[in-house]
This record gives sequence, C-alpha cells and structure tokens, in this order.
Amino acid sequence: MPDQTRALIRRPDRYDPEPNRSYEEFAKHYGCAILAARPAHPRDKPKVEGSVLLVQRWILARLRNRRFFTLHELNQAIGLLLVDLNQRPFKKLPGCRRSAFEQLDAPALRALPTERFVISRWKTVKVNIDYHVEFEGHFYSVPHRLVGARLDVRVTAALLECFASNQRVACHAVSTVRAGFTTAPEHMPASHRAHLEWTPAKLIAWGARIGVSTAALVTWQLERRPHPEQGYRACLGLLALARKYTPERLEAACTRAMAIRAPTLRSVTNILKCGLDSQPALFTSAANPVIEHENVRGPDYYH
Repeated sequence: MPDQTRALIRRPDRYDPEPNRSYEEFAKHYGCAILAARPAHPRDKPKVEGSVLLVQRWILARLRNRRFFTLHELNQAIGLLLVDLNQRPFKKLPGCRRSAFEQLDAPALRALPTERFVISRWKTVKVNIDYHVEFEGHFYSVPHRLVGARLDVRVTAALLECFASNQRVACHAVSTVRAGFTTAPEHMPASHRAHLEWTPAKLIAWGARIGVSTAALVTWQLERRPHPEQGYRACLGLLALARKYTPERLEAACTRAMAIRAPTLRSVTNILKCGLDSQPALFTSAANPVIEHENVRGPDYYH
C-alpha cells in the first residue's frame, strides 16, 4: 500500500490508480497486490505510518547521541534495539510483535521465487521512417510495417524488447555503441533484404558472368571510390540496369565506358540511353588510322 508517488504510479487517481510498468512487474513477480493510498490521504495506510513513528521513537531516538564509525557497527546497534522493540508487550492486546508475527504472518508467507527479479525500464518510442527505434543513442530495427507507430520498449541490462499492442515484435541485445545500428534481416522490406545479400565478392562474380568489361567496371567501383558505400551503391545501380537492358548491351556499354576512361554508373547509363553501345568500338585501326609522323610515338612506344 504505497503513496501515489510518480516513481511508482504512472497515472494517479482517487479510485483506480495505474502503476508504472516496472512496479507492476515487480508486484507480479513476488505475487503482491498494489493498493495505493488516495492522494493526500496518508491515513489510508496507518500501519505503515505508525511503524515509522515507532521506529523513530524506540530506535533512532535512542541512538541519536551515539557515534558510529562503520556501517556494520551501526547495523549491530539497530539489530539489538529491533529485537527489544519486537519483544515489548502490547498494551491492549496479548503477546508482542514477535509472537503476533509467528502466529499470523509467518504461516501465510510463501517461498521467494526461484528466479531473481530482473529490473527493467520502459519507454514509449516512435518508429522512424527507416523502421528503427532509438534508445540511448543506438538504433534497433522493428518490422518495417510498423513505421510511424508508437511502441513500448522494455530494456534490461542485456536485452531490449519492443511491444506493439502488448505483443512482442522485436528483441535485440542491448548495445552501447552510440549512433550505431542493430538490424535484423527479417525486419527489412524485400528490396532492402536483397541489397543486404550482395557482398563485394558476389558483385564481382556477377559482373564476370556479364562480361570482362562489366567485371572490370564493378571492381573499379569497389576499389577506387573514396568511400566503400559509394562503390556499393553504384554496383547496385548496375544491377538495376541489368534488369532493364540485355547482358550484351550492358557489356558493350561497360566496354565503351572503360575505353573513354569514365567507368562510372552515370557514364554507363548515358551510353545505354543514347544507344552508343551499338556504335563501332573506339580506338580501332579502321576508325583511327595510325598517323606516321616524327612527333607521334604510336601505341607501341607504351609497351
């Protein structure tokens, strides 16, 4: 029977107060019922208030002039006075507090739960457009269908759980990496999941199946870009072109892009749009006859 303090009661009410989730879990774990006193009515729990007053008078007051140097020493002194207090006879009832406990309370006590109570924290969060929720600077994925929804997050020392309409929809190990992401593949849309499956080695192998020039262009993207993510996205763009154009046209466009030293996705895309992949190859002897001149070294010089 607690007060309706904000630390325990989420929504105070005179008749039907609502405890917070952690306090409710605590009571359920130990098999207790929560009957909060009415706001500003401490007399709803007279036994609690009376016990506090009793301890102040018969224990704290008797120790007020003593000085203690260790916590153990203080606990020993309190323990002696506590035994004396529990054995003091009642004034209006037979027996004492110790005998009343043994007769009434002890038979009704149950054994403690076999598992320790796990302290948890609850928080209401909104799912971001990237189907992740944020907790203490880290982002955790939830099913993408819940974008924009508000979820209840339960966090323990090792586990983070997300609940929608009291149903658990996601579970992750807690991470302390700030600005990091923990993403489960099953939470992704089908298109995102397909992109996740493409590794650099798989991209290069795909390019080799199209042709030598495509493989060379994919390798250039993965190795020469300032940031790996840039090359990865460009390769995914080539995959999109492969779904729109035939392998022969894509290989010819990559060959032309490598020949003009512009191995970029934009260059390949423009070549395909303009139909330049069907034109004669560049730098052939027929299209560019060798000019004999003393100032022209020719291609053999560079070998």
